Amino acid sequence: MAKQNIILTGFMGTGKTTVGKLLAAHLGYDFVDTDHLIEVRSGQSIPEIFREKGEAAFREMEAALACELAEKKALVISTGGRMMLDPANAKALGRTGTVFCLMATPEEILERVSRDTHIRPLLEAPDPIERIVGLMRQREEGYGRFPRLMTSGKTPAQVMADLLRMLSSEKA
Repeated sequence: MAKQNIILTGFMGTGKTTVGKLLAAHLGYDFVDTDHLIEVRSGQSIPEIFREKGEAAFREMEAALACELAEKKALVISTGGRMMLDPANAKALGRTGTVFCLMATPEEILERVSRDTHIRPLLEAPDPIERIVGLMRQREEGYGRFPRLMTSGKTPAQVMADLLRMLSSEKA
């Protein structure tokens, strides 16, 4: 039986990459971070792509990548925060995998992203918490299509264990 993909979506800073790498290692799957792969293939950072080619070009890259990854098996895929809000991307990746939405409190998101090295243009605002809350509200309906898992106050290992339980209950 082919190993179904596991797709992690959700807002930035919810643990998609950290938990995804841990889960992939545990299952013996390959790990793919869609934003990182787009950056490697284009030779540009996401902010550079947005600045030089525009958001539409970036979304086209995401859509092509969603179709490509949907043809593979045994992957844990960490998606960019808006990738799975596009119904076509969700449909493509959902055909060959199970999608989970990782969630966290706005305060924990801000704390996590302030520790990492990625530039977060969406959060360059006078009140980053207010910006996070607003963006999360905008995306709530899209993220609500997938089983959700709260990551706040949990270690990556605890989140992985929760995901494994959710996966086993889906197969039962």
